[in-house]
Amino acid sequence: MAVDLGGTQLRVGHVDAGGNLLWREAAPTANNGDPYQVLEQIRELAAGFDFSSIRGIAVASPGPFDTISGTVCRIPTLVGWDNFPLRQAVEDYFHLPVIVENDAIAATVGEWRFGAGSGYSNVVYLTISTGIGGGIVADGSVVRGRRGFAGHLGHIIVDPYGDAVCSCGATGCFEALASGTALGRRAQLLAASKRDSPLHALAKGLPVSARDVTEAARLGDPDALELMAEEGEFLGIGITSIIHALSPDVVVLGGGVSKGFDLFETSMRTALESRLLSEFQALILPVSLGDDAGLIGAASLLLDPA
Repeated sequence: MAVDLGGTQLRVGHVDAGGNLLWREAAPTANNGDPYQVLEQIRELAAGFDFSSIRGIAVASPGPFDTISGTVCRIPTLVGWDNFPLRQAVEDYFHLPVIVENDAIAATVGEWRFGAGSGYSNVVYLTISTGIGGGIVADGSVVRGRRGFAGHLGHIIVDPYGDAVCSCGATGCFEALASGTALGRRAQLLAASKRDSPLHALAKGLPVSARDVTEAARLGDPDALELMAEEGEFLGIGITSIIHALSPDVVVLGGGVSKGFDLFETSMRTALESRLLSEFQALILPVSLGDDAGLIGAASLLLDPA
């Protein structure tokens, strides 16, 4: 059984050895300051499932997550999770073998083994959502680094002298420019200055989101199309540094913003081509497993550690 512990949504599924998702249930993640309430949610979502038929539970956790101790350092979008011993808590609660992996690394493994990165030995996965996370496969092995913290690619610095301040407190992080949050923030400023903008109408009085920008761009709104082109440029700048550092065969883009891949692909590739050294070549592909990459990858790591 696999669990994807998201900051807003909790997903539980059954995945077989071939990476096939046999069933999946989801619910908003309880955010009342009690992590054990989330464990009860997992039990409720898996109600009726025969736990005796499974080999264990694989959990994909947001982080930073310490894979040595099995401890969640913190989850920015959930209260009460600082230094929570997640692996031990799940083992004690369900009395089954448990592995817990960083959610971006779990999704990386899913795409590497069963998705867009299948067949390649060097894969980088980027999840572009509220923030930007990542995972790395180098020469056929998952890169975890010290205490499993490798892959926080959203915090490489791409614009140190700009005014984009990241949630981590630094200025110029990749995710401060190219995350869904950053895209929504730029769109919000534009919508506020143009009350007749389709972006303003789509938001319905709420803050403009990256999803609103994608939807407006698909409707042909010039402002939204320009925002998506700008998003592609920022992504291209960050991905250039990642390719130069890691020399992957393929970079897979996941997360909510990647659903607009066709809208930002041209500007992203232009930014890459103007900066990338000619010796470095990498495919840039959208995720193929969608939102299920984390579930599938986590389960795969339980059955076949990497």
